[in-house]
Amino acid sequence: MTSGARYQPLPRDDEVRNGDSGTPLLYSRHQSPGNAQTDYPSEFRPRWLPAIPQSIKDITGRIVIFQNHDKSTPLEQDLVRRLDIFLMTFGCISQVIKYLDQTNISSAYVSGMKEDLGLYGDELNYFTTYFSISYCLMLIPSQIILTYVRPSYWLPGLEIGWGFVTGFIALAQSARHVYILRVFLGLFESSAWPGMMTLFMYWYTPTELAKRMGFYHSCQALGQMMSGALQVAILETLDGKFGLKGWRWLFVINGVITLLVGLAGFFMIPDYPSLPNPRAVWLSDEHITMATERLERHGRADARRINWASAKRTFLMWITYAIPSLYIATVLAPYGYNYFNLFLKSLQNPDGSPRWTTEQVNTIPIAGGAINVLFVWIWAILSDLFQTRWTLLVVQAVIGLIPSTIMTIWTVRPEGTSITSAYVSYFMLYLSLGTAPLVMSWLSDLLPQDPEARTLIVGYSIASVYAVLSWSQVLIWPASQAPYYKYAWQISIVLWILVIVMAYTLHLVDRRLLRTNQSTVTRAGSPRASETSPLLDEDGVAVLPTAITAQTKDTRPGQ
Repeated sequence: MTSGARYQPLPRDDEVRNGDSGTPLLYSRHQSPGNAQTDYPSEFRPRWLPAIPQSIKDITGRIVIFQNHDKSTPLEQDLVRRLDIFLMTFGCISQVIKYLDQTNISSAYVSGMKEDLGLYGDELNYFTTYFSISYCLMLIPSQIILTYVRPSYWLPGLEIGWGFVTGFIALAQSARHVYILRVFLGLFESSAWPGMMTLFMYWYTPTELAKRMGFYHSCQALGQMMSGALQVAILETLDGKFGLKGWRWLFVINGVITLLVGLAGFFMIPDYPSLPNPRAVWLSDEHITMATERLERHGRADARRINWASAKRTFLMWITYAIPSLYIATVLAPYGYNYFNLFLKSLQNPDGSPRWTTEQVNTIPIAGGAINVLFVWIWAILSDLFQTRWTLLVVQAVIGLIPSTIMTIWTVRPEGTSITSAYVSYFMLYLSLGTAPLVMSWLSDLLPQDPEARTLIVGYSIASVYAVLSWSQVLIWPASQAPYYKYAWQISIVLWILVIVMAYTLHLVDRRLLRTNQSTVTRAGSPRASETSPLLDEDGVAVLPTAITAQTKDTRPGQ
């Protein structure tokens, strides 16, 4: 503890005093006082069971489209509306383009790139490996830079860079050329997803965050759907134009779109509430003041620069390893859906001809992308409806176990297993791709007053995934084995089981060791005072510092 400061015990997680009256209000830390459940007090509910709605009014009251917006001022409603129109629109379009740029390599591979460049080994896997290595190496430095350079400069600048690189892939004449360009693509794309997720945590409240993250995350599937649809359209209209094959036109068009979106970002990204973007004319001084009040109201700290002290503090926190581990497992467990098109391309009719045409190989996975978009939204809405993260992670893991088990059997005994079961399994994988918004929202719940740690842990999580992907997908999902992978689906089963175990374990830690209602904790703003999180006394009870140290200017993000 910081010497000279006095501390007082925090109220229990399920007991918050009603003003000065001292009357206890019973609700879990994922509920708000306005939704307190007096009919079914939390002290009589098992800890593993999420809060159960007691009426239709209670259910609809927790979903954003049914909420009574009169509780917020017109100014706050206008702020959220403007954030959705500008910040969310840029983020979603950027995410669609980012994922389009990432996945078009697979669409191009099955649309003529393989034959034109002589890619008859595992080159497709190595394209991902080189991208993942550079993405991983740049991601954490990029997150740190984001606290020193305005996001409205950094994120659009990176996007413009990867737009140029994407266009240059159209000129590649060998696998080596693609390897080099994929390295640069990974460097430029490194901060797009984690950078936007970090910004959302500063502008949206806990009751708004999961839905926005879910909508943003669902744009990955839109990018994947567009990649297949765009490739089909290009093959039918531009193939051979000006001497360029259809798959090369895919990279040219993607690059041009990316450049235009990147230029718009200089005006659409609001930066931070404490350091607003002067080019964001859609935000007034009153909106900025309201954004700051919203942070304070929900116990959220504003952005601060990441320095050695905050990096060391984060490195020593257990959550720094828990969240990335959980995130890695949730990403890698359903990873087989990325190779749905290779599965389709491998199928043959009895006479040896391809079962599906090139256009159909690119089109069929679009249906899976639509399922992905729908269920990412469903999981995000259910997260707010039942006010839980871990339960829905477990549900998705149980769903994911089914296709992984079926595909394990199918790859071993394809003759004795219906091909229909393989089709169904690939489509079922899309049901369990809504985990990322839940994990990141959970991280925001766990660390409301430590923005430096949140920013770093988001970076650690994404970097860890790409670090593992840089080697694992070559060994586990080699293109030369498609679709009869030796160990891939068995490993998916193990990872889904790990997701269940880790989610429940983190839930227990959250409830029993961190049940101090972190959203009510106002931790000291200075780097020194925030070095312990949470603060515990000798009995393991979290305590709140009554002396608050003012935030100094030099720890804010740089201009």
